[in-house]
Amino acid sequence: MNKIVSKEFFSENVAKLVVEAPLIARARRAGHFVIVRCGEKGERIPLTIADADPAAGTITLVVQGVGESTRKINALNPGEFLTDVVGPLGQATRIERYGTVLCCGGGVGVAPLLPIIRAMKEAGNRVVSVLAGRSKDLIILEDEVRASSDDVIIMTDDGSYGKQGLVTVGVEDVIKREKVDKVVTIGPAIMMKFVSLLTKKYEIPTEASLNAIMVDGTGMCGACRVTVGGKTRFVCVEGPEFDAHEIDFDELLMRLKG
Repeated sequence: MNKIVSKEFFSENVAKLVVEAPLIARARRAGHFVIVRCGEKGERIPLTIADADPAAGTITLVVQGVGESTRKINALNPGEFLTDVVGPLGQATRIERYGTVLCCGGGVGVAPLLPIIRAMKEAGNRVVSVLAGRSKDLIILEDEVRASSDDVIIMTDDGSYGKQGLVTVGVEDVIKREKVDKVVTIGPAIMMKFVSLLTKKYEIPTEASLNAIMVDGTGMCGACRVTVGGKTRFVCVEGPEFDAHEIDFDELLMRLKG
């Protein structure tokens, strides 16, 4: 049982939960995720760790209420408990001094992107962040991203905040104005697909963090399988990050629809 310490809503369906998980808080690194369960018969939900405070023994999770299980999690209040929080799982992000790193996130994908932005900055990189959402109220964690970025570009579909257009517009603007050595993208699969197609054109190494369907989180069930470079890979144990130019996004999108 893991107690919820605090809760904040970014929008009607997106909540930030700070949860007691001292062992995970000490062990986690950028890119790691947890699997959460609410209720003894609850569905197992994979969530990337957006932040951690080892001293307080807490981790931060951002949950988008899109189904019964995630809405149930978001209905919990401080002082109540998640039944299980298992992790840290997956492979940590490879953090190096690349030069200029362009980090682009869409919607709640900004939450798992934040620790990567921080780690890339701490490693001595110039970090340019592009945040995208359908409208202003779906842009999250902007202040936290700005604190660890050299430049931040905001893109909204409806033009209600920042520049109007898709995330790829902001990404290409950066690529055209300066040399980019590495791109990291997290968000909806369709967004990551088009970011990958764009960066492949410019021959910029790109990592994408995949939001595949997961059940056990240990590679046993095979639900999270994805084709990367023509080979079957398991997101829960080999990911969640892969070379974006090697990912079969069309297959991933088809599986997510199912």
